[in-house]
Amino acid sequence: MDIRTDNIVVLFDMLRYTIWAQSQIALAVASSGIAATLLEGGRTAHSALKLPLNLQTIEEPTCNITKTSAMAKVLQNCKIIIWDECTMAHKRASEALDRTLRDLRSNQIIFGGAMILLVGDFRQTLPVIPRSTPADEINACLKT
Repeated sequence: MDIRTDNIVVLFDMLRYTIWAQSQIALAVASSGIAATLLEGGRTAHSALKLPLNLQTIEEPTCNITKTSAMAKVLQNCKIIIWDECTMAHKRASEALDRTLRDLRSNQIIFGGAMILLVGDFRQTLPVIPRSTPADEINACLKT
């Protein structure tokens, strides 16, 4: 672990502990399993948010979370969602989270009004898309 990564993990932990101290919910997810293990209580975004596995083939994806599920209650009351290594995820993953939060929170503001902290290095790995061209990978990038 380099110094930059270590400092970011400490910052995430401080932010989440501050929110937890106020009896609020802070959710930490990461695009890769390795990044998720660095976050205390962190999970992969696909696991925690029930993202579809075939994001590149669905025009308007949503998370597979029902309004009556326990995860729906967490997302409805969550103060902040921290998404580490978001640059490695397909841009439709964040679009799916946006649609889901708007529906669960009955709020049409972006991400249903939830605070989302997207963290990643845009100079690192682009989203991996099997059997794609470099143009497909750039188009799947969160930045586009």
